[in-house]
Amino acid sequence: MGNSGNKKANMRLLADFSTIGLSFASSVFIGFGMGYWIDVKLFSGQTKPWFMLIFLCFGVAAGFLNLFRMAKRKDL
Repeated sequence: MGNSGNKKANMRLLADFSTIGLSFASSVFIGFGMGYWIDVKLFSGQTKPWFMLIFLCFGVAAGFLNLFRMAKRKDL
């Protein structure tokens, strides 16, 4: 019974840590996509690549914020 609880705890930690990379990558891609969409659709490419770069930086910042919040969690 003790071994089963240990396996569950290890699988829970594995699931929590596997979301870190996915969370970081998705925030970067979403920021990049939003900037690209604003450049191309709203401004017809006239501002390209400025909004893409700005929102890419926002996405990277959001990714690091998620990493920081995950690191501060007490249950890990």
